[in-house]
Amino acid sequence: MSETKNEFSDFLFANNIACGVTEPDGAKVMGMLLDMLKRHFPKLNIDEARAEIEKREKVFPCIVAPGLAVPHARLPGLEAPMIAIACSPRVINYGGKDVSTQVISLEMNMFVNVMVLILSPLEDPNLHLQVMSMLAKSFSDPASIRKVAELKTPADVISFFKTGQIRMPEYLLAKDVMRTDFTPLHETDTIREAIDIFATTQSYSLPVVDSVGDLRGVASLKDILTYCLPEHLLWMENLSPIYRFQPFVDLLKSASDTRVSDIMQELGEPVSEDVPAIQLAKLFLEQKQSQLIITDKNGRLAGLVSLREFCAKFFWE
Repeated sequence: MSETKNEFSDFLFANNIACGVTEPDGAKVMGMLLDMLKRHFPKLNIDEARAEIEKREKVFPCIVAPGLAVPHARLPGLEAPMIAIACSPRVINYGGKDVSTQVISLEMNMFVNVMVLILSPLEDPNLHLQVMSMLAKSFSDPASIRKVAELKTPADVISFFKTGQIRMPEYLLAKDVMRTDFTPLHETDTIREAIDIFATTQSYSLPVVDSVGDLRGVASLKDILTYCLPEHLLWMENLSPIYRFQPFVDLLKSASDTRVSDIMQELGEPVSEDVPAIQLAKLFLEQKQSQLIITDKNGRLAGLVSLREFCAKFFWE
């Protein structure tokens, strides 16, 4: 019977960890990590693994934080996740350009100090997401990335993850699949400010909060369109008399005077961050919503989960 693995460090082996890496070329470092993993799993097809990693990176960037790259792929035939780590006190150029011609800054997306390669069983998306969640929690403090980059031995790296005591949960929660990188709207924001936020974030719908961060409602691009075209205009079968978009012109003229509170909708029942992630699938289907608002134990805004993001995590991320 195989040993139960409950912590991120349980998936780490000293000979799959490289410290003090001086190679600046990210592609070569990736090759080194894949070679390490092949020693444990001789059947691993390195070319297929690299192709799958590159395929995923076209959809989901592997640089998840300044200084940290997590290239990953789901492959058939694996019995358990395989992890290899490269630590560089200098930088690894993950962007493909010549490091010597660039101004080196960890804030630039192409440069990293830590690369964590994760290959997971294709047939077990839950396990893949749990491993990714444990890794994210281990690096929740941005300073920890630099700390790991400076570690001298593989044993030190394993000890770092053991010290954190990040254990694999029995099942995924809403907080494990939600995103927090969004800008909420404020009820005192103007429509002009809301339009700018929608444009720059490519969001369709956003929660609305008050001055102390309490949830007040939700506003979407559809609400702005509804404000432009009130119901009495929709009664018109033929809108050609307003083909010059006069209602939109009128809105833009007053956009700096109209508040988000004038267009927002009442907030539906938010979802607790401690709800099992599988429950979100049921809510998407029952409530026919494209986005769920997640709250913490105090009822404060914690994150968002869109239908597309939810499906992405389980089917192709």
